[in-house]
Amino acid sequence: MTETVSSLQTENAPAFPSDRTCPYHLPEQYSQLRDAQGALHKVALFDGRPAWVVTKHETARALLADPRLSSDRTHPDFPATSPRFTATRQRRPAFISLDPPEHGPKRRMLISEFTVKRVKGMRGDIEQIVHGFIDDMLAAGPPADLVSQFALPVPSLVICRLLGVPYEDHDFFQDASRRLVQSTTAAGTLAARDDLNAYLDGLITAVEAKPRAGLLSTLVAEQLANGEIDREELIATAVLLLVAGHETTASMTSLSVITLLEHPDQHAALRADRSLIPGAVEELLRYLAIADIAGGRVAKADIEIDGQVIKAGEGVIVTNSIANRDGSVFDEPDAFDVHRSARHHIAFGYGVHQCLGQNLARLELEIILEALFDRVPTLRLAVPTEQLTLRPGSTIQGVNELPVTW
Repeated sequence: MTETVSSLQTENAPAFPSDRTCPYHLPEQYSQLRDAQGALHKVALFDGRPAWVVTKHETARALLADPRLSSDRTHPDFPATSPRFTATRQRRPAFISLDPPEHGPKRRMLISEFTVKRVKGMRGDIEQIVHGFIDDMLAAGPPADLVSQFALPVPSLVICRLLGVPYEDHDFFQDASRRLVQSTTAAGTLAARDDLNAYLDGLITAVEAKPRAGLLSTLVAEQLANGEIDREELIATAVLLLVAGHETTASMTSLSVITLLEHPDQHAALRADRSLIPGAVEELLRYLAIADIAGGRVAKADIEIDGQVIKAGEGVIVTNSIANRDGSVFDEPDAFDVHRSARHHIAFGYGVHQCLGQNLARLELEIILEALFDRVPTLRLAVPTEQLTLRPGSTIQGVNELPVTW
């Protein structure tokens, strides 16, 4: 019998999202949702509102490609997973909140900077950046905080060079970015967003007066000056690229190091055969799925799928950490295996909104992991894993500090 979300009892729905208790294992509630019959399950969000959570890989891909689901974060029925998400309705959203046909032209303005060919051409610069920060960390000596001394500054400098943002401002925008993605209140999120908006607005003004190398200057000259986008839209796009360009890769770096150190057999296999590194990056992306609540959508029309009816106006969350542990797609899904063929994971999403920067993220992670374990072969955690403070489930998964030694 087909059910609708409104026919289910709200009080029987588990709260969502859940916090991880391990850097790389699913929360127990997510494992239960994954193992339950069916691909869609009712959950209760922080404000008591219901939403559907998608737990099966095939259904997740189908829904992420379904034009009847909207990515409009300003929609009043968009599924907010914490109070900070409500702040998105009060500021101009970036292009990722647009649906086709408006979304396509905005994405195409940027895509040439993130093609496989363009990203491959950045390898030398990224290798120099990675080895430079390893040099600094080794010179300072153990112990070290891998987040502040390596995992965060590497992608920060990479995205600064790509965009044309002065790296000397990194302390400011790293702090503002952290507040933006980790704030637990709408007010805190708005304050961080306003700080970043003001910063990028000033930088755009400087670029207008004196062009410089980088994507931001290109957008000013080719899109803003020609009226293809307005200033507010350009600021929103720049904020998105700056924040997403370093926060996610920094988190993946930290959790990848933890995962490899906690799986010494897989770590040893990687060190013995460097050809495994690209595949290991895909497996880490599948296994860690740090942006596991990024697949929020709101239904624009009724959708019948897998014996359920998602009604117009209902929220849907494709939780890629759960879908990436679908045993019908990935054998022994809770096992970390660097020999696995995991390229079909959905850690970067799927469909028209699939992550624009995925090629860059992959290359950065490949270079980072090979260089770090080459240069610091005795790297190890300085505290037990259970003592690490994990971010809550309502934000990008990761740690803000990672004590290591060698």
